[in-house]
Amino acid sequence: MLADGRELIYFDDADTRLPAERAIDERELAPRPATAEMRQDPLTGEWISIAAARQHRVVLPPAELDPLSPQSPGNPSEIPSRYDVAVFENRSPSFGPEHASAETFDPLGALDGLRRVGLERREPSLGRCEVVCFSPEHEGSFGTQTVTRARTVIEAWAQRTAALSALPGVQQVFPFENRGREIGVTLGHPHGQIYSYPYVTPRTERLLAAIDSYGPALFADLLERERGGPRLLIEGEHWSAFVPFAARWPIEVHLLPHRHVPDLAATTLAERDELAVLYRRLLRGVDALYDTPTPYIAAWHQAPVHTRRDEVRLMLQLTSPRRGADKLKYLAGSEAAMGAWIGDVPPETQAEALRAAIGKVSE
Repeated sequence: MLADGRELIYFDDADTRLPAERAIDERELAPRPATAEMRQDPLTGEWISIAAARQHRVVLPPAELDPLSPQSPGNPSEIPSRYDVAVFENRSPSFGPEHASAETFDPLGALDGLRRVGLERREPSLGRCEVVCFSPEHEGSFGTQTVTRARTVIEAWAQRTAALSALPGVQQVFPFENRGREIGVTLGHPHGQIYSYPYVTPRTERLLAAIDSYGPALFADLLERERGGPRLLIEGEHWSAFVPFAARWPIEVHLLPHRHVPDLAATTLAERDELAVLYRRLLRGVDALYDTPTPYIAAWHQAPVHTRRDEVRLMLQLTSPRRGADKLKYLAGSEAAMGAWIGDVPPETQAEALRAAIGKVSE
């Protein structure tokens, strides 16, 4: 536990040289902020979490004050000990720390209630937000880690997905990595996050509607089409990566498992082993497109916890606004206001460039 009661979990590499003992967090910390409030937008039915405590987040600190580095005499950071991979509860969460009552929580009834639309509806932002530190080093990303370390991070994602899915009130679990200041990243330390939502997210609700229209074979048919097509980037025994047919972003890649699994917790050890190699190679290929690192959002879309798990397949969606070496795509009128996207680069053209970049990357 951290000094204010937040949970901290260490995940060690298979070949770790770290001792089993871990230091105690001896800081004096202020009490945790109260759970934020959700408000419903009656024009869309979507829920907006109003989390004012996020305004106090650390922004681009110097290396000697990195809050995700191990604690030192001059740096009272969030993690007391040297570590390989560390996961801890966010100090200023968008959801949580309050949970639903385990005795009274009805997951499907709660979903139905949240989907109803009304005026000035308010609910507590129940759930949990965690930070996943990929390395004790001050700079880097998932793609800069070793295969061994990448495998440890994947194990942490899988374990935390299972644990967070078991919390009362959680309807969907979302691991992700934001990389680059252009995305809005406030810490250069290699890390990601996991959000546990009290509702099914709007993007997943749109997916459920698409499955209703197409049929339950949507993911299987999509993967079969892409594995034999011009947008395929990487194909392994268990996973395939491709540029989607209707890519929104200048750089957009989807990664799917070959068999149906609803989330990372349901993957096998063999699937996790291959993912550590292929996903790392994919990210390094994205960086090889240009002379400088590419900003991106790497989003692990997982099935809802309590519904449609036999239809919604685990999928990584990696997106970047980078449309050239020194050009970014900004969401202006059509995209931001109307959700009507205009693609800047033909998906087949981008797939060809990405295949060439991935081909330059060493294993």
